[in-house]
Amino acid sequence: MRVLYILLGTLSLVLGIIGIFLPVLPTTPLLLLTAWCYYRGSKRMYSWLMSHPKLGPYIKNFREKRIIPRKVKAYILTLLWASLLFCAYILQPIWLKCLMIAIAIGVTWHILSYRSE
Repeated sequence: MRVLYILLGTLSLVLGIIGIFLPVLPTTPLLLLTAWCYYRGSKRMYSWLMSHPKLGPYIKNFREKRIIPRKVKAYILTLLWASLLFCAYILQPIWLKCLMIAIAIGVTWHILSYRSE
């Protein structure tokens, strides 16, 4: 079972890191899943994750205070809108363009619903 938790945690970590650059992948839930899996599978990997200079504070802030830092929000929303507007521009059917804009609005609303530091 421990090996399964470690594998699932590593997969969610990789997807979470990819999600930093691709706004469609939800980084925060994937990193939270990574922490959960590593906690159950390997205390050493959990300690590494939580002491990581970039990922550790991000996970701790979100878990304890439900906070997304302003810089992170700005980065997320800039990448989100740039990529989804580009997709909406190149897609042909109007319903796909509308879907891209609707997704961007929904994700923006969700991100802005969290407090900032």
